[in-house]
Amino acid sequence: MPFYVSPEQVTREKADYVRKRITQIRSGVVLSCEAGILFVAPNPYRALRKFSELYDRIAFAAVGRYNEFETLRKAGVRYADMTGFQYDRRDVTARGLADWYAQLLGSLFTESPKPYEVEIVVAEVGKTTADDQLYRIIFDGSVAEEHGFVVMGGQADRVATVIKERYAETMSLAAAMRLAIASLAGEGDGNGSEPMTGDQLEAAILDRSRPHRAFRRLTGTRLETLLEQARSVPADDASAEAEEPGGSNGSSGSNGSGGSAS
Repeated sequence: MPFYVSPEQVTREKADYVRKRITQIRSGVVLSCEAGILFVAPNPYRALRKFSELYDRIAFAAVGRYNEFETLRKAGVRYADMTGFQYDRRDVTARGLADWYAQLLGSLFTESPKPYEVEIVVAEVGKTTADDQLYRIIFDGSVAEEHGFVVMGGQADRVATVIKERYAETMSLAAAMRLAIASLAGEGDGNGSEPMTGDQLEAAILDRSRPHRAFRRLTGTRLETLLEQARSVPADDASAEAEEPGGSNGSSGSNGSGGSAS
């Protein structure tokens, strides 16, 4: 015989399911620093990316199921391009994209039997760290404006605690990289030990010095050089490398489909 399930119970069970899935994946971090906005996450795959360009000075970061957040990324690129074409390039903003993503994920959470297992960040680099915009959108469409840094997925509270103790807006790119790696270490998300080599990390930056196409991937020699610089930054002084020559010159520009990108 048919039985009744209250909307409140359905919503609660959906949310509990997705939260449990999200906490099982590895965290990713986004940090504002002198050079721009740095993106770092464990990711041994070269083709399945968690970080991508959305528009001139706007980037997309995500953790969760790769096929789902890749669908969101592509839709965001189309939305941004259409908005810039119909109106003006200056009308494409991180806030507008975050609102659009929030509406889309909110509708999917309400109407779909299984909501998307994702957390995303839309970031826009400004002329200074104070002008940077960071928005975190979760699976149910909730959106929050963040300042300085954002942690996605995994044991986000524990990772954020490590960053909060050492973070400074004036830190160099190398110092930001050191802090990101330290926060993603075992003490941060409980995964034991996090990768420290370029082959096991995905990193990117929204370069503050570039007027357009600010997104650059950090790969190969550039990433290895930045990791070496990061290791030389004193652990108790996040901004010690702020005036280090080359400290901000390192910029360049998931599991299989359907699985959790970790």
